[in-house]
Amino acid sequence: QVQVVESGGGLVQPGGSLRLSCAASGSIFGINGMGWYRQAPGKERELVATITTGGSTDCADSVKGRFTISGGNAKNTVYLQMNSLNAEDTAVYYCRATKWGRDYWGKGTLVTVSS
Repeated sequence: QVQVVESGGGLVQPGGSLRLSCAASGSIFGINGMGWYRQAPGKERELVATITTGGSTDCADSVKGRFTISGGNAKNTVYLQMNSLNAEDTAVYYCRATKWGRDYWGKGTLVTVSS
């Protein structure tokens, strides 16, 4: 089993920044990708950004130029640097780890952008 835990959410003013962290633990051998997703109230969960163990990244058009995904020194960690936040970024942010075709999800961390 793989356990995924997110941290770093909170309340931030419009235009501000936050850095989310995610760590996978347990049976982490074989994880070949991690990513961030978010779900706003009343909306479906959507992709934010992904990164492979090889370092290839991808992100949603809505966050390009503002959010950056990166991997930690350990292959089982990933970060999401979020800049120029606005109200539309308010959501629960979830981390996903993929291992041998199976997805493991964290419980999410809430990001609220409000003045």
